[in-house]
Amino acid sequence: MRVLRFAFGVTFACGLAYGINWPLAFLLPVFTALILAMPLPKPSLRASLQNMMSTLFAFAIGLVFSLFFLQFPLAYLVMLALVLFHLYYYLNRGGSFWFTLMAMIAILVLPMIANSHEGLAVSFSAGFVYSSWLTIAMIWLAHFVFPDPEFTQFPVKPKYNKAYVDVAAKLALKSTLVVYPITAVFITYGLSDYLLVMIFSALFILKPDLTQGKEAGKNSLISTVLGGVFAWLFYWLIVAVPQFHFYLLLMLATTLFFGRNIFSGSAMAKYYSSGFIALLVVVNSSMAADANFNAILAQRILLITTAIVYIVCALKVIERYFLRHEYKT
Repeated sequence: MRVLRFAFGVTFACGLAYGINWPLAFLLPVFTALILAMPLPKPSLRASLQNMMSTLFAFAIGLVFSLFFLQFPLAYLVMLALVLFHLYYYLNRGGSFWFTLMAMIAILVLPMIANSHEGLAVSFSAGFVYSSWLTIAMIWLAHFVFPDPEFTQFPVKPKYNKAYVDVAAKLALKSTLVVYPITAVFITYGLSDYLLVMIFSALFILKPDLTQGKEAGKNSLISTVLGGVFAWLFYWLIVAVPQFHFYLLLMLATTLFFGRNIFSGSAMAKYYSSGFIALLVVVNSSMAADANFNAILAQRILLITTAIVYIVCALKVIERYFLRHEYKT
């Protein structure tokens, strides 16, 4: 049932996104695949509304942060360090992963866009929020058409600790010390071509442990290579038959194949889940005019590798010269 739900939801999302093609429409199938790949039951109405409000709040913070503080470089760099620290601290105290992810994307991506044009930052935020909200409706539809055969409970989340937590603060400080230098340099000099290095570095270091950071990077690299292999086949098939209905049929067959592997319970399952996201992103990027598929795939692998090398080296330096003790949650 989960395989059929995954295939139906993602294929329907692709048909809607590329059939209407609003700004950032490609995020709808990406978000839909990301959520339906998780072995979770239908989200409650309250949880859905919370996620919608979290996305809106996160991008509101990102817009205020980018449009106002970006005009004052020194104040912006100070605020950037504080915002990064508080986001990592919030997550380590048991805060919402979804809000942390959305806020991290907002404060890293929006300044890059606002540097070139403030109106684009507002448009990007509106398209991102709209696509994420529409994803909630898509998840509900997929669960309505293919419901779980029996009720399953959401995994119990750790309770958010509102009090000061010393270990969480130290972990947040370590993550900030790793991410802040590369973020400050990239945003200050507008290095938008290497944006993924900054984003991957920020995400790989959500848990500031050298082993976990390397593991997250390795998983992402393997998933990208796996997704890239299937993306190559997918791309040349739609080039050979450039028809929308063929694209949807091909997407249905692809999601059925990936869905079976995602929910197989095998050791490779985690790679197929992230690999399908890589497939969607690489194929979408290759559909632009004058795009080179091989160059896009090679660049993505290179950027992920660069992010892995950076966080490993940065963590080793910080742990050796600044924070000599390991803190475990």
